[in-house]
Amino acid sequence: MDESNDQALSLKLYVILHHAFHALQTEAFRDMRKHGLKPTAFAVLELLYSKGPQQIQHIGEKVLISSSSITYVVNNLVREGYVRKEQYSGDRRITYASLTENGQELMKHTFPEHAERLEQVSGGLDAEEKAQLIDLLKKLGKNASG
Repeated sequence: MDESNDQALSLKLYVILHHAFHALQTEAFRDMRKHGLKPTAFAVLELLYSKGPQQIQHIGEKVLISSSSITYVVNNLVREGYVRKEQYSGDRRITYASLTENGQELMKHTFPEHAERLEQVSGGLDAEEKAQLIDLLKKLGKNASG
């Protein structure tokens, strides 16, 4: 394969990835909003639902929300009754967020429906193709980040 063809394929790959990501994200966000949740709030709730209590300082890193926004998102979820904040007894500077009973109930119903919607959206690929694509995208991401 010559260099100009490789460059053309790299450019096409970028465009295709961009459009595919946008289409997936649009459907995922639409589904989150259907459940009355903003994407950032859903991301925090899903993390707490699947991983349990988390240090507020680390939530942003895990769900790709800026640290300046995470306090706002968590405080809104506290106000809505889905999340509680608790200070760590060993170090009062550390605060954990966890789901309340209302938060657990919400995610117990919302998350399986959301997962089903994502399965429908990615239904154009079989399980083997999804696994292969995951491996290839990880490889691409590692190379792109240096």
